[in-house]
Amino acid sequence: MDWSVGILVGIILIAGIAFALIYVAQRMPQNQDDPLANRLNEFSQRGEAVSLDEIELSQPFAERVIYPVLRQFGEIAARNTPQNAIQETTRKLELAGKAGFVDAPMFLASRFVLAGVFAVATMVVFTITILAAPFSRALLYSIIAAALGFYFPQLWLSEGIKKRQLEIRKAMPDALDLLTICVEAGLGFDAAMSNVAEKWDNELSLAFARAIREIQLGKVRRDALKSMSDRIELAEMTSFVAAIIQSEQLGVSMAKILRIQAEQMRMKRRQYAEELAHQAPVKMLLPMIGFIFPSIFIVLMTPAALRIMGSNVFGG
Repeated sequence: MDWSVGILVGIILIAGIAFALIYVAQRMPQNQDDPLANRLNEFSQRGEAVSLDEIELSQPFAERVIYPVLRQFGEIAARNTPQNAIQETTRKLELAGKAGFVDAPMFLASRFVLAGVFAVATMVVFTITILAAPFSRALLYSIIAAALGFYFPQLWLSEGIKKRQLEIRKAMPDALDLLTICVEAGLGFDAAMSNVAEKWDNELSLAFARAIREIQLGKVRRDALKSMSDRIELAEMTSFVAAIIQSEQLGVSMAKILRIQAEQMRMKRRQYAEELAHQAPVKMLLPMIGFIFPSIFIVLMTPAALRIMGSNVFGG
């Protein structure tokens, strides 16, 4: 059983890499500052004379060892992946709001790592445990598990995109109301967006804050708003940005445009809630068929079955 020991060692190593990948993806900060430089500045402010080796050893283990290893996996994945796939993955990470946590090469590497973990774990389960099966069947199960492991990160990313878009859709009417109040009070549109970004802590406020930073760095407001819309890909946001740009070009009152947009966003949010409410009965069919109906059948049919068995109808 030497090969089984090798498989166990392999699964332990791959599982460790996958765990490290998930840990770093969750704990990695939004900004991309050099942690070594930050640590050096921290010691400099304290006035302590330390060497670079001591500063590097003072960093967490994930930043010193795990993250560089994962970065190497990401570079290998990037070299063997078409550029279009990397660009598409980067775009989806932007849409999900995960671009600051994980980049496209690391995300692609995580798919292969999880596929390997699922495949090796399934092979071990169906070869050296009580669920042992023929090698051909175990191999088939491993291939299916590898496909699932390869697909799970993509599913996680898709769910992140939907969750972010839903959060922005819910927050837009209230944010536009605040924008309208600020503009009617005499503030400029940029200052009103800054107030929205400071008041709330959600995906919409983060998008507004990023657009404001781009404008402050010299980007034209029109281009900054279009970039914000592209990073969200929501019909309501696209309509809002188009109305703001047209208001600037045609000289229409900004407060009037914002008030109209707020009313439209509120109506769209109500329509979306009604649509979900109409979908509820259809979604309830599967739980009813799978859980409620069998229980009803058991309650109704068990007394009759017991009476038939006790009456010896079948000559038992």
